[in-house]
Amino acid sequence: MTYELYIGDRMYSSWSLRGWLMLEKFSLPHIDHFVGLYSGTMAQDLAPLAPARLVPTLKLPDGTVVGESLAMAETLAEQNPDAGLWPADPACRATARWLCAEMVGGFGALRSDCSMQLSHIWKGFQPSEAVLTDLARIETLFAHARTVSGHATGPLFGAYSLADVFYTPVAARIIGYDLPVSPETRAYCVALMSDPAVLAWQEAAREVSYDPEPYALDLERRPWEL
Repeated sequence: MTYELYIGDRMYSSWSLRGWLMLEKFSLPHIDHFVGLYSGTMAQDLAPLAPARLVPTLKLPDGTVVGESLAMAETLAEQNPDAGLWPADPACRATARWLCAEMVGGFGALRSDCSMQLSHIWKGFQPSEAVLTDLARIETLFAHARTVSGHATGPLFGAYSLADVFYTPVAARIIGYDLPVSPETRAYCVALMSDPAVLAWQEAAREVSYDPEPYALDLERRPWEL
């Protein structure tokens, strides 16, 4: 049973990274198709999957098309009950779903001001009050998850789950813009970004360049080092 995943550019598409990790980290066979997110062919590339219009989009082995990351996550978990996408413990599972849902619907300032990029770390970025509010909320959610799971370090719920998948691009923003968070949150972000699958994604991302560079800032930059 092989899934087909439609994704955008690896360097900048945070949602594509989430979709890919759902499959890659849980060893679900998949074929990746790249959509022209920055080349202007996105609508054309996704036309066969209508009414899907965003990346990631998932095509199931039976041909069913699933858009939106949470729908993809629930569908994959339903079809692969032994893969461990959600935590096994009911309280942890409910909390993980909460965290993922809030990530999908929230943190607008962080997403708007700190577009994901995996090329370098910006020096001297000054987060707005709205971004700081988003970061405080994220830290509150992480602390709650660890209280529920009883795991002070490592994946939020002990074993790697969809919650860690959904917050990996958040970690990329925290690292990439050197945002102010607690040592515990920074350690978790470093762990997420040090995952072999994420490193492989990042390495592949660096094979493509754009002129002009998307989301460029008038700031100094330093190499991406964790």
